[in-house]
Amino acid sequence: MSLVIEEKDLEKFIMVGDRVLVKPKTPSSRTKTGLYLPPTVQESEKILSGYIVKAGPGYPIPAISEEDEAWKQKQENVKYVPLQAQMGDLAIYLNKSGYEIEFKNEKYIILPHSAILMIIRDENLME
Repeated sequence: MSLVIEEKDLEKFIMVGDRVLVKPKTPSSRTKTGLYLPPTVQESEKILSGYIVKAGPGYPIPAISEEDEAWKQKQENVKYVPLQAQMGDLAIYLNKSGYEIEFKNEKYIILPHSAILMIIRDENLME
């Protein structure tokens, strides 16, 4: 089951925390010898790959407050430990750990950063 989103622009999507938005690569429908694979075989794969479209800010760090200095103004600046994943990276991820959404008839997966097993970063990868 996938969630269909009727928004107009992908740029308006904001990923929260350690989440990444992945556009899955279309798996090969044939084996190396030329046999066609049914869709059930492709869906049962444990590890998939896809391109990272958006990444969240990272893991939030709790703010340290200085209670003993009451004269200081309190600031609620949230700080994050940044994610390794960046836009354009090829991610190898666990299949069953994400949530599928549909946007403009394209399938995307929302994954926690911990579901990514490996990242391949190449400047010319998306070309």
